[in-house]
Amino acid sequence: MRDIPSYDPASLEAKWQARWAERHTNEPDLDRAARPFYNLMMFPYPSAEGLHVGNMFAFTGADIYGRFKRLQGYDVFEPMGFDAFGIHSENYALTIGTNPAKLIPQNIATFRRQLRRFGGMYDWRHELSTTDPAYYKWTQWLFLQLFKAGLAYKKRAAVNWCPKDKTVLANEQVIDGRCERCDTPVEQRFLDQWFFRITNFAERLLDNQHNLDWSSSTVLLQRNWIGRSEGAELIFETPSGKKITVFTTRPDTVFGATYLVLAPEHPLVDELTAVEQRSAVKAYQRDVQSKDIVSRRVGDKTKTGVFIGSYARNPATGEAIPIWIADYVLMEYGTGAIMAVPAHDKRDFEFATQFKLPIRQVVAVEGETLPSVSENGVLINSGAFDGAPCLEGARKIVAWLSGRGLATPRVQYRLHDWCISRQRYWGPPIPIIYCEQCGVVPVPEKDLPVELPLIEDFRPDDTGVSPLARHEEWYFVKCPECGGQARRETDVSDTFLDSAWYHLRYPSTEFHDRPFDAARTKQWLPVSSYIGGNEHAVLHLLYARFICLVLHDLGHLHFDSPYPKFRAHGLIIKDGAKMSKSRGNVVVPDTYIQQWGADAFRMYLMFLGPFQDGGDFRDSGIVGQRRFLEKVWALAHEAAEAKSAPVPALEQKLHRTIRKVSADTEALQYNTAIAAMMEYVNELTANFARALWCRAAWRRKTCLRGCLRMRR
Repeated sequence: MRDIPSYDPASLEAKWQARWAERHTNEPDLDRAARPFYNLMMFPYPSAEGLHVGNMFAFTGADIYGRFKRLQGYDVFEPMGFDAFGIHSENYALTIGTNPAKLIPQNIATFRRQLRRFGGMYDWRHELSTTDPAYYKWTQWLFLQLFKAGLAYKKRAAVNWCPKDKTVLANEQVIDGRCERCDTPVEQRFLDQWFFRITNFAERLLDNQHNLDWSSSTVLLQRNWIGRSEGAELIFETPSGKKITVFTTRPDTVFGATYLVLAPEHPLVDELTAVEQRSAVKAYQRDVQSKDIVSRRVGDKTKTGVFIGSYARNPATGEAIPIWIADYVLMEYGTGAIMAVPAHDKRDFEFATQFKLPIRQVVAVEGETLPSVSENGVLINSGAFDGAPCLEGARKIVAWLSGRGLATPRVQYRLHDWCISRQRYWGPPIPIIYCEQCGVVPVPEKDLPVELPLIEDFRPDDTGVSPLARHEEWYFVKCPECGGQARRETDVSDTFLDSAWYHLRYPSTEFHDRPFDAARTKQWLPVSSYIGGNEHAVLHLLYARFICLVLHDLGHLHFDSPYPKFRAHGLIIKDGAKMSKSRGNVVVPDTYIQQWGADAFRMYLMFLGPFQDGGDFRDSGIVGQRRFLEKVWALAHEAAEAKSAPVPALEQKLHRTIRKVSADTEALQYNTAIAAMMEYVNELTANFARALWCRAAWRRKTCLRGCLRMRR
């Protein structure tokens, strides 16, 4: 037999990638595909020098699934793009002292080179970047559709403010009172912000989950974030006739409400505060403004609050109960006021204990001590409702109070409207113009895109005003309606708006007169398979579903769920911790691919553990995958030289392996699929060696019995 050439992944992988490009292997005919399969993975932020191994882990798993579906006969469309706007990219540019408009294209070029070398089956004809005016023209168009439908509005609201990043943060971006990006303590500010009315769709966002084939953990995270609660609004009236409305999920406990708590920002606080309490109330309000919203929601171990000097009447008992303000009540949740039932709420119990307020038990549960929060008990100290089970008592009490105009059944949600304003430079300008004569005027669609100007002084300041406001040549503009002097909105939109619709654009990137072509959209959408990180469960994935519902209602889409099938990949760790620059454990894939080859590196990542769980990256582990590929390489060359007869036992093993690998790949269990292939190759190698030896012996007429035995 001739000498077997050595396994050289650099030349071998380059050869096949060139052949894919020459044959357009990864470029399906989007108009004539017989079996369309849209294989999508979450696109990356080009907010660093390059992709790390965690990115490659996610992309590899998604790419394998696409290849698998193509082998099953599907026309697979697998695009790739870059989520290039936003604070991640801008902060990186600020860190290294370069304008993001210059830096981000360089980063994208690096990411693209890495992705090509890694061997993904991407259709690069449909690459997109959210920073391309040809893309964000349609992001701005999307904003206008919501504005015209009454789903976009501007109001002054309490927001989380990072004094270092100098921008608003979503609640999800605050960890233990600190900015998740820079670990700076977060403040609360009141700013004029643009919002989308996602709360109008809360019930449908919950209902649609029943039709989704998603990772169960993702479904649960979204369900909890939306937070549906059934209850009632109750009216507590002050002696002056002011009505304070509270929402409660436990109207059965109203007889135990011994005080009210208002949010410090509640509009009735100033009016109801007694003269002698004004100084203390104002001081407390100032103190609360220095706290972020998230830590207020969670609550401190030591409760704080101030009595405002006024009382309201409990609608059930008729007694006057004191009104307090406390930081654990927020205007953004419910009505900004709560009835405190300390005997049956842990937080109220701690507050009442702290300030020596009355605690009245109205629910009896055998074996439980106060505070008892169970709904399985019976009512006590509740007048005519004593002895009723809690749920039954709740219905009867609401009906009784409703008859007196003091209660209304309600469904409440934890979900809040989506704040999309960002007081930064690097993002799509919100397409709104302000005119003294005409008011708030949407930019006409024919004038889109409102291009982001190239400015050098893009660093944000502490005023809460976007850097764009400093550039009069861009800021001042003629009103589209009256032609008079007007000014542009200087906030840019949240990067999650960019990514809420990108899946719609990929198949239609060559169309410049529409965001997504109707025929292409009908052919390829909704997405067949979507793979990404669970950290986006209550941001990107929720917002994308919301935008899809809006576009469906407005007649732009034939479906109302963008990703019927979603799987969350696991997390790659190193040295027992999540990879991050601060820990110094980030692994850059380039050197590994250069040394071991993309195939070996990809296989190693998938062999670390179950794809939906992740694994621990260790430098030594990749050696085994390289040796396996070398074994396959040698075996293939040997088989091409020697035509040995089939071995029944080996044929059976082959079919068992095919069945195992097929089932495991469909379930994204790549590690066990690889193990099955390794087992088969080991057996094949051993049997093939025996077959070659037997064939030589047959020529010498020395092993007829052995050969016949092996064939059996």
